[in-house]
Amino acid sequence: ETGSEDIDILPNGLAFISSGLKYPGVKSIAPDKPGEIFLMDLNEDNPRAVQLRISRGFDLASFNPHGISTYID
Repeated sequence: ETGSEDIDILPNGLAFISSGLKYPGVKSIAPDKPGEIFLMDLNEDNPRAVQLRISRGFDLASFNPHGISTYID
């Protein structure tokens, strides 16, 4: 609904997608909705984005993701 801001695809085909960026001066489709992170498995025949649950205690009201990156150890 609010569009994807960025995507990072891991070598194993898992894609992490940030969504919900609110930028000053740009109309937001859902201005009161916090940002979200989605996971998509590109190895599936019909991949679909699944919203990831963010840990309790995290300030979701101000979550405004701009970009995403992953770290593989």
